Amino acid sequence: MTGNAADTRSRPPAVILAGGRSLRMGQPKAAVMLGGQTMLARVVDRLSPQAASIAVNLNADPGIALARGLPIIADTISGFPGPLAGVLAAMHHASKAAPAASHVLTVPTDTPFFPSTLAARLQEALVVGNEIAVAWSLGEMHPLFALWPLAIADDLDDWIRTDEKRRVRAFIARHSSVAVDFEPVTTKAGPLDPFFNINTPQQLDEAEEWLTRLEDDAQ
Repeated sequence: MTGNAADTRSRPPAVILAGGRSLRMGQPKAAVMLGGQTMLARVVDRLSPQAASIAVNLNADPGIALARGLPIIADTISGFPGPLAGVLAAMHHASKAAPAASHVLTVPTDTPFFPSTLAARLQEALVVGNEIAVAWSLGEMHPLFALWPLAIADDLDDWIRTDEKRRVRAFIARHSSVAVDFEPVTTKAGPLDPFFNINTPQQLDEAEEWLTRLEDDAQ
């Protein structure tokens, strides 16, 4: 982590959601290599300056070495009930690990180009203080890039256990929320959605191309 203690306290605790089964990728997405690094390592590097602490939601061994001291948390509801189970695990973890926190930040492990201003922008958008702050880009919601109020953990637990579809957007609609819009990243090859996510080998190939373009632009 960078910055002084006061800066760290102002940042939210964060959890990287990597507990899915990665069926379309054919291997755990946390372990997928992108530009010589695992996607999980890339997300940790990008998230570290933005968060007071980081944990990883995993339900199986991804077969890679994890950063020393990085807490691993499993879903608290068994049976792979979907990404909301990872959000619930994040809420439970944050309430114990960061008792002064009002929210926990979640980011998925398959979206390596997310904004370096994500946490700050989401925090700034909170008005009343108990809303869900959700990232958007190009007219689309990215519901797993969100600040979740810890106070709604019990409702989320009940929703997962009783709702047949367990849709993330439907759960967000049950609560007060604020949308935070992020602009595409400008590159010489055209605009890049910062929430470009990698679900398939073909999308991994696209991400490699975008990474090369971003590195070329930075030179």
